[in-house]
Amino acid sequence: MKRKIYEEINKKLDYLNYILTKNKVIDLVELLGNRKELLFRNIGSGIAKGIGIGIGVTIITAIIVIILQKIVTWNIPVIGEYIADIVDIVQNSR
Repeated sequence: MKRKIYEEINKKLDYLNYILTKNKVIDLVELLGNRKELLFRNIGSGIAKGIGIGIGVTIITAIIVIILQKIVTWNIPVIGEYIADIVDIVQNSR
């Protein structure tokens, strides 16, 4: 009795897996068939990635400059002068 129940559940799970897999493939084919939608999705994702990279690089650079400014205030002889030059270059380029 239990074996029949397990077999029935197994068949239903296989069928569900088949349906889900089949639907994903159909969605992919529809997307690839519609060139305008594919183009707009790729443009949108490219713009989002570009903005994200720009914001991330800006934040990381600002953090590094702040850390370098703190190191300069400690007046370490050789490193302090070198970092002061780097900080001046960055501030002048703004």
